[in-house]
Amino acid sequence: MTAINTQVMEEYLYGLPEQFEDCLQMDFDFIHRYRLPYDNILICGMGGSAIGGDILRTYGQRKATVPLIVNRDYQVPNFVDERTLAIMVSFSGNTEETLHAYHQSKERNASIICITSGGEIAELAKQNNDGLAVIPGDLVPRAATGYLLGTVALILEEARLLPGVKEEINETVRVLSEMRKQLEPGAVESENQARQIAGSLKDSLPLIWGVTGSSEAAAIRWKGQINENAKSPAYYNLFPELNHNEIVGFEMPEDLISRLVVIILRDETDNERNQRRIEITKGILEKKVKEIIEVKSIGRSFLARLYSLIYIGDYTSYYLAVNYGIDPTPVKVIDFLKSELSR
Repeated sequence: MTAINTQVMEEYLYGLPEQFEDCLQMDFDFIHRYRLPYDNILICGMGGSAIGGDILRTYGQRKATVPLIVNRDYQVPNFVDERTLAIMVSFSGNTEETLHAYHQSKERNASIICITSGGEIAELAKQNNDGLAVIPGDLVPRAATGYLLGTVALILEEARLLPGVKEEINETVRVLSEMRKQLEPGAVESENQARQIAGSLKDSLPLIWGVTGSSEAAAIRWKGQINENAKSPAYYNLFPELNHNEIVGFEMPEDLISRLVVIILRDETDNERNQRRIEITKGILEKKVKEIIEVKSIGRSFLARLYSLIYIGDYTSYYLAVNYGIDPTPVKVIDFLKSELSR
């Protein structure tokens, strides 16, 4: 059997707390120009560059002073205008959907800030005197979530649109630094929750369930990480919505349903009724699916608790790749698709 290279992704995962620490040292000297009254904040990005926006969307529901919307498309919403703060997030700087969104936002006189490691979007920002935050480019987009989330969140705090970010990032660093002692490959297997979950997921179909407003961004992240790292299908949904449709779909085909592993992400702030829904739903499914696994958040602040769920999922996807004998880092199908689109 050919040896696989897992060290690169292993190093990326281990270094997540340091990404947040680096963000805290950034100097956003351009931000004084962006302390303006806005009607909305639009975060544009795709894939790994957009996950920070998903986190900020749920985070912003609790703390932001204006609505925060994530845009994963070529087209920006019709409401974008001169009272919109549009933040373009593209790790490579060459994401075609985000470049289209940039030009549309510029045409509508939105205030624009770009976060990238370089590429065309960095050049456009310099030419047009837009705010520009440059992050390190020696990662892959999905492994740069600390930079991509931390930079945007701190910019919004400096713009006086999202209070308390630095304090929550500092706690997130502490929580993740402790967690990786139990999650890294050298940890004792009996204490390594991510390795145990990956063992259950092998040769199974993962179904990730979060809760709207608390763990939903973590559920999205789990799904994407299993797809990209383990090259495996995975699906997600959210309480309470899934109780109004998906819960009915566990009758047929029985052989497929018996191979489902349901992972439920839980947080202490979940609505009391959603907690009750989770318990009833577990009772309905426990004899139909292969296994139901609960993952509980840890930490005091919302950001720390959300990232505690994300970090376990990141490591789970890594161990699942190892279980399948797959190098978790390359995404050859995405590379092929981009090359075909560029022709």
